[in-house]
Amino acid sequence: MNEPGQSDRPVVPTKFPNNPGRPGAEGMEGRGLAKGNPSQQSAPRTLSRAGVSSALERVREAAKRDKTMRFTALLHHVYNVEHLEAAYYALKRDAAAGVDGETWEHYGQALEANLADLAGRLKRGAYRARPVKRVYIPKADGRQRPLGIPTLEDKLVQRATVDVLNAIYETDFLGFSYGFRPGRNPHDALDALYTGVLTRKVNWVLDADIRGFFDALDHEWLVKFVEHRIADRRVVRLIQKWLKAGVLEDGTRTGSEEGTPQGGSISPLLANVYLHYVFDLWARRWRRTQAHGDVIVVRYADDFIVGFQHRADAERFLTELRERLAKFRLELHSEKTRLLEFGPYAAENRRRAGQGKPETFDFLGFTHICGKKRNGRFTVVRQTIRKRLQAKLGEVKAELRRRLHVPIPVVGGWLRSVVEGHLRYYGVPMNGPALCTFCFQVGRLWCRALRRRSQTARLTWERMRRLIRRWLPPPRICHPYPLRRLGVVT
Repeated sequence: MNEPGQSDRPVVPTKFPNNPGRPGAEGMEGRGLAKGNPSQQSAPRTLSRAGVSSALERVREAAKRDKTMRFTALLHHVYNVEHLEAAYYALKRDAAAGVDGETWEHYGQALEANLADLAGRLKRGAYRARPVKRVYIPKADGRQRPLGIPTLEDKLVQRATVDVLNAIYETDFLGFSYGFRPGRNPHDALDALYTGVLTRKVNWVLDADIRGFFDALDHEWLVKFVEHRIADRRVVRLIQKWLKAGVLEDGTRTGSEEGTPQGGSISPLLANVYLHYVFDLWARRWRRTQAHGDVIVVRYADDFIVGFQHRADAERFLTELRERLAKFRLELHSEKTRLLEFGPYAAENRRRAGQGKPETFDFLGFTHICGKKRNGRFTVVRQTIRKRLQAKLGEVKAELRRRLHVPIPVVGGWLRSVVEGHLRYYGVPMNGPALCTFCFQVGRLWCRALRRRSQTARLTWERMRRLIRRWLPPPRICHPYPLRRLGVVT
């Protein structure tokens, strides 16, 4: 999106994702003239799965060559039957059904006929998006997170559309954006943040959170952002149908002129597109033109951390960020947005000022703490957020009660998968105490549940330890140090 006389050229990420790269002008809200894309027209109407991949690869190459190109013919990639079939097999087979009650298994009993019918409706414009079913899941702080469950056909079309749009937007998105992108995961963002704090001059950290982002996302602005790259009106209308489909809750359908329900495949991509134009490009330009010291940025969906060398830069960035977000109908959460002193000199500076230990911040399930290595040098200690740990143990306790009379091998196999998944995510260096606490508490909860199964026989700890060794994996570190991993990956 370019202002008059400006252009935006994303920099290819280098070894460190937050490398600002070479200076360049960067605009925001304008739009260039539409350009044709003849390379797309050579794709045959009926493609094999390999043909689908090659066709999307041509779209990707065209998007990479010309950052101002607006794509005029994309829908035929979406309604291709082979593409829809690949999307069908990529869905979770046991996922909850939408408002129509259609399940993955039932839809697959006549898969060819159903996909042919769906492709025909997409091609002639007869496809209609259905309202999403509203459900709520508990959050770590005790509140409820609203989710929307689309119908199975909406999931299919959304996934196929996301595949097409990713071919374009993955060439535009910047290196410090990590949320819901192919080939990127939360640990990439965590490692980039760790590396940035240790290798750049970071003394202040802005821990920012956008208030109700997915519910406040403005439809009008979103469509404008999409149209900067997508000139195929049929694809834009598809997106508008999903945005306006509304929510069905307790038999009542409600529509909205803002927000996108969390739960569909299209919502994370639309969120990234929105924040790419609202935050990412602006933050990169601000870092190049306004900052007087080092600045690092790491964003995962609507959560982002910004590190600064100078406090004056941090305060000015925060003020201008609030103004920037207000222009696009967004605001920072006043209670969750903090500017704190963090870095190699934070402990000594706060000690001299009589302010106690440096503050900590939470990001992607970990509390980040100013710490020291064995040699006394500064490092960032990442520990499991206490509320997350307690909430997970509460879920395990409730499920063990529900499975009170299920055979021990079945419960042991389930507990093994729970502990293994926890270790795979939270098993980062220097988080050993939290991992040991989790594993010990899971074994303790299992012991209590087994003892409740009988009022006469008492389970001894000797036998319980044998069960724990048999079924529960021991705590272990699963991830290398970020500096070592990034050195290998890049």
